[in-house]
Amino acid sequence: MLHIVSTPIGNLGDITYRAVEVLKSVDLIACEDTRHTSILCQHYGIKVPLSSYYEYNKVVKGEHLLKLLKDGKQIALVSDAGTPGISDPGFSLIRAALDAGIKVVSIPGPTALIAALSISGYPTNKFVFEGFLPVKSGARQKRLNELKSLKQTVVFYESPHRILRTLEDMLECLGNREIAIGREVTKKFEEVLRGDIKTLTAKFKASKPRGEFVVIF
Repeated sequence: MLHIVSTPIGNLGDITYRAVEVLKSVDLIACEDTRHTSILCQHYGIKVPLSSYYEYNKVVKGEHLLKLLKDGKQIALVSDAGTPGISDPGFSLIRAALDAGIKVVSIPGPTALIAALSISGYPTNKFVFEGFLPVKSGARQKRLNELKSLKQTVVFYESPHRILRTLEDMLECLGNREIAIGREVTKKFEEVLRGDIKTLTAKFKASKPRGEFVVIF
């Protein structure tokens, strides 16, 4: 069986009892970064072997993990933070396991997009999740122009080294509209910044952006 285990997006207290029980009971934990996951394991006394599974080894390692599953091993898949398969390589292993007839179960828990959306003040009855927008400005502007006519709330992730360029593209494509940006949600320095794009751009120019961002408009 492949267990899809959600882990904290910042605060280590945000893990379910069931998730800890499953992580303690499996034969192997597949994770993006063994160093990162080992911190969680040490905190909860989880003494199970870790195996790295990330974007650049997902094909080779995925085949290995699939063989172990077919041999009857119990494997837990975790990401560095949040729910596996959401904007990370977990989808490939999940799809391969399902295609091979392996049972896949969800151990639900935190995900950054829902945590940030829930405190954003924007409508939550309908929303579109974009993952990460394209890295290159031209492609990013093209996608923003496609999104601007939507009536639903739009949510996407952004990294600290691209947030300024993305805000500049948003200003050009969307106009100076109100947005919300979640930063370091559930962590010590959590904040949700609300304001127009020009104001928030000026704020990030005045102080270097840090942490991971969830942008909502």
